Amino acid sequence: MSVLNDIDGRAREIFRQIVEAYLESGEPVGSRTLSHDRRLAVSAATIRNVMADLTDIGLLHAPHISAGRLPTELGLRLFVDSLLQLGDISDDERRALDLAGEEEGAGSVLEQAAAKLSGLTRTASLVVAPKAEAPLRHIEFVATSPGQALAVLVFEDGRVENRVMKTPPGLPPSGLVAAGNYLSARLRGRTISETRDTILKEIDNNKAALDALTARLVSEGVAEISNSERTSLIIRGRGRLLEEAASQDLERVRMLFDDLERKRDVIDVLNAAKEAEGVKIFIGSENRLFSLSGSSVVAAPYRDAKANIVGVLGVIGPTRLNYARIIPIVEYAAEVVSRRIK
Repeated sequence: MSVLNDIDGRAREIFRQIVEAYLESGEPVGSRTLSHDRRLAVSAATIRNVMADLTDIGLLHAPHISAGRLPTELGLRLFVDSLLQLGDISDDERRALDLAGEEEGAGSVLEQAAAKLSGLTRTASLVVAPKAEAPLRHIEFVATSPGQALAVLVFEDGRVENRVMKTPPGLPPSGLVAAGNYLSARLRGRTISETRDTILKEIDNNKAALDALTARLVSEGVAEISNSERTSLIIRGRGRLLEEAASQDLERVRMLFDDLERKRDVIDVLNAAKEAEGVKIFIGSENRLFSLSGSSVVAAPYRDAKANIVGVLGVIGPTRLNYARIIPIVEYAAEVVSRRIK
């Protein structure tokens, strides 16, 4: 990073120690504290001058006039990308993660991995999982307001799901009934994925015996149903965010809880990690969703037996995460899940 090239070795070491001290304590770091570190062997006055320079280039900021310094989000990103020294995952941590999927009655591999991740990192854990498709028993459309309807999906396993959809202008109520009957007849006992192409081809070739508006509802409905909610989100350990938060952080945690309720947005954030070779880190306002709560996400993709990326797992917490410890834990958890899932 170009900013790193603008500071000399001494400033780089002072910056590194400020960030490490902040990640350890969560408190602003002052020059007097650093001057007691024998590794620096410089005066408090020299450290203050370096801290002022680091503040001027945007790596540090002062929360109060008389306080020490804290790293900015830019500073944290620089530290994580260029100066962070990763720790080694311990044998106990490996054993805990290796048990994911093996404990009788403890839930699925992904649910166990999420629980163990949260426990080991003392953060909330997040897992984006592919949702297993079940055959459908029945589908119907219910008008909810002008131009909008609810697609009610009843699956063979008894599950019922709803999708809000736009309807073509001018579609009569009879069109909703006709669309539901048409899809129920073709989908009964089969999944959307199995029948989507056949249905769309039938409509394209005008063989569906439906009027134009009903055919449009059917084609748009099939596309909407098959493209949405292909993934589910597992969240574990919300309470740990409260346990670890200082009193001044409680409002931030409340905002983070609100963010986590927007599951589709959280899934979109995590899916960005699918493009990464390994662990992907989002810090604070680098991501729009978590910008107000000032949270960091550490995530890694996991793969199926054919080495295809099928999901993402990770943790979320304050930007003051112990990155050196958490990154290897998340990376190993992704490896374990990749070995376990079939």
